[in-house]
Amino acid sequence: MITESRIYCGMLDQDDYQWLFRRAPAMATSIAEDGVYLDVNDAFLERLGYAREEMVGARPDDFVTPDSARRIANEYRPALRRTGKLENKPLGFVTKSGDVVYCNTNAIVEYDPSGAFMRTIAMHSEATDEARVNFKYRDLYRSTPAMLHTVDGDGLIVTVTDHWLQKLGYERSEVVGRPVSDFFSPSDRKRYGGGRLKQSVGEGEFTNRERQMVTRSGEVLDLLVSAIEHRDGDGKVDRLLVASKDITKRLRAERELKQTLKENARLREELELERDYLREEVSVALNFGRIVGTSPALKRMLKRIEAVADTPASVLVQGESGVGKELVAHAIHLQSPRRDGPLVRVNCASIPKELFESEFFGHVRGAFTGAHRDRVGRFQLADGGTIFLDEIGEIPLQLQSKLLRVLQESEFERVGDDVTRSVDVRVIAATNRDLEALMVEGQFREDLFYRLSVFPVDVPPLRERGDDIVQLAQHFLEQTAIEFGRQPLSLSKAQAETLKRYDWPGNVRELKNVVERAVILSPGTRLNLELSMPGGGASTVPRSETPPPADDILTETEIREFGRRNTVKALERAGWRVSGERGAAELLGLKPTTLADRIRSYGITRPGKRSQ
Repeated sequence: MITESRIYCGMLDQDDYQWLFRRAPAMATSIAEDGVYLDVNDAFLERLGYAREEMVGARPDDFVTPDSARRIANEYRPALRRTGKLENKPLGFVTKSGDVVYCNTNAIVEYDPSGAFMRTIAMHSEATDEARVNFKYRDLYRSTPAMLHTVDGDGLIVTVTDHWLQKLGYERSEVVGRPVSDFFSPSDRKRYGGGRLKQSVGEGEFTNRERQMVTRSGEVLDLLVSAIEHRDGDGKVDRLLVASKDITKRLRAERELKQTLKENARLREELELERDYLREEVSVALNFGRIVGTSPALKRMLKRIEAVADTPASVLVQGESGVGKELVAHAIHLQSPRRDGPLVRVNCASIPKELFESEFFGHVRGAFTGAHRDRVGRFQLADGGTIFLDEIGEIPLQLQSKLLRVLQESEFERVGDDVTRSVDVRVIAATNRDLEALMVEGQFREDLFYRLSVFPVDVPPLRERGDDIVQLAQHFLEQTAIEFGRQPLSLSKAQAETLKRYDWPGNVRELKNVVERAVILSPGTRLNLELSMPGGGASTVPRSETPPPADDILTETEIREFGRRNTVKALERAGWRVSGERGAAELLGLKPTTLADRIRSYGITRPGKRSQ
């Protein structure tokens, strides 16, 4: 018996503690570090019907239901090791007579002053009928085929369903008592770190939040989570029941679909670009697709085309504007082993300096302002075929080295990309400028010139082709009449002589434009060629079949002055607009680039421009 004086003096010894423990009215047990009973009190023995000798030294697992034994092993014992306590954990004890006593258990670990483990004290209170119902519901909770977990106010996992464990690949003993953020993806873990997990739990229930959790194997699950709260007497959240829906497959499918649509859009754009590029191939725009003529000058050129076409050599096509350099490139390509590959034309003069690399080599999305998606370049489009670099002399000097590299090494990188790509392309370049003179002036790289001009082909101007002018005119006349739906028309001898006398500064392009205008201005069966010739009147083309008198012949100076006046008149009528609808180029039947060359050649300046 413990005297009052010993209690007041704080002199309780081990025997006194044992006496108090065993006489306590609540059921209590003391458990050793190895998990066996050190002692059980009288109330516990009386309720279960065992003798103290039958329980001390045995394990709690031997006196509980199988389900409770699993909970002790997988959930309670690991949680106790991590947290040092258990709160309101359900256990079903089996009495000696075979009855089941449902209890709510609280436990705490005791340590000595040095921090060494002493014992675990567990207090068991028999559950009410309501508690027993809740106990059964907890079993149902675990077995429900849903991904559920419950956390306490600190965000520590209280319990999880079997399905939750199955999805993440863990055992129950590995998760209960741990912060739920331990199973988040690195990004979510960072988002809820530093006390923000507890803060989030304290905010209570929520609906359809996106979250990522990581399985034991490292797979990231995309989840849609919702939660309902339970609050204590002070109104604080002490439990949060969280339901998770696995949307990994759906999001993956959506991402794959989005990527597929993006790739389709990119491919569609590349195909559209390829279509646009290939439409710019040298085609039937001049002489309707074939080289017409039998003049000695033309025959010399054709022999050079035949000699070089079957080789992989680079070709430099030289000649005045409008002589048909594009058609020569087309003829070389069609007679080469690459005839089944693409022929891609690049007008070097039309490419802005800042877009040169992108146009030639392509770019990746975000490479520069306005690069909203990947784009394929013309060299890549020409892979396996021929690339025709028209007006090569217009490439700025500072950009010529980039072109030289792809010509020498057959390699390039898209703008903004670090992937080196290889191409197999034959190069045909064309120019109406004297590249050697540009080299002397320092405007064209010498190494690029020799790389391009492995085999030069000079295209003769129309004025040197004699009777070819008449053949070409008749060819254009037949084809234009068909195209415009007109009756067949033919040249008279006088008209043929007039065509041969004209100097044709615009060459074949100018001849074609003259013939087309003549067809438009000839509603009947007689060709009104004189109305479409430069100068537009009888001073150039006589109306009779007889040759014009000698005093009607214009000198070269007079012809040039007449052409200048005619150009100025067209510019004035067009409001000094060179291109576009009803522009001067359209009125004269010329390409805007040809008209621009003439304006520079004639020295024409818009009135008032110099003073400005």
